[in-house]
Amino acid sequence: MSRGQGAGGSGRQTILAVTLCLFVQVCDVPAAQDARRVPGGVEGPLPDQQSLFVATRDNLARAEREQRFFAYKERRSEIRTNPFGRLGTGPLRVYDVVPLTDGPGFTRRLIERDGKPVVNAEVERFGTRGGARRAGRSRLDDALAALDFKLDRREWVAGRPLIVVKFTPRAGARPETRAGRLAHSFVGDLWVDEELEEIVRAEATAIENIAFGYGLIARLNKGTRVSVTRRQIEPNLWLPVSVKFQGQGRAMMIRKLVIDFSTDWFDYRRVAR
Repeated sequence: MSRGQGAGGSGRQTILAVTLCLFVQVCDVPAAQDARRVPGGVEGPLPDQQSLFVATRDNLARAEREQRFFAYKERRSEIRTNPFGRLGTGPLRVYDVVPLTDGPGFTRRLIERDGKPVVNAEVERFGTRGGARRAGRSRLDDALAALDFKLDRREWVAGRPLIVVKFTPRAGARPETRAGRLAHSFVGDLWVDEELEEIVRAEATAIENIAFGYGLIARLNKGTRVSVTRRQIEPNLWLPVSVKFQGQGRAMMIRKLVIDFSTDWFDYRRVAR
């Protein structure tokens, strides 16, 4: 991963965009009316699917707009391989990440390495990639067209009712963008707080090998697992707080990788509007 692709800026936006993709599709799946068991043996129907999807989509869209006004701290393993081919087991680092005030992007400063404070570290500046907008479907629309969604069940976690939504690749989909092709390579579940209409957790498993740089840079093997957790940051605003990758792959076509890598985001604070 290049320095400009850390989860501190564009990586977080990508994670949120993928999650958003999973909830904009509301037209092609009929509303579920199955009765599922809840605490106390009382049965009740699952919520109307379209209403839940629209409300959750709106909440995610607001989070996507608002997150650029927040600074935060990012904790992650240094991305490197050790002699045993394991990825992401380097020293833990904590960065202070602050959005730019003069355009899209952010600054990042190392403040802690393996639990020890770092002083006078260089402030790195990362701008969002620009360029002409491509013709055809947007990344969002392309990812939506690649997936099917279905309400599956209700679960109770820490006293909260969560609706589990399953997503699978759509048969016959023809993704046009990298986002669409990635979405079409995963199956998984979303846990949505039924009352707040917010995604609490997302878990996905790759159903095929995923190549980066035409396989010359890296490849994630089928079975690689990705999980994302979101939490309430402000009233009516939820943002991602962690992402975890586990699986196997290869680097530079020949070197086997064991992937066990996670990133946490915490200490969110609003710095601009």
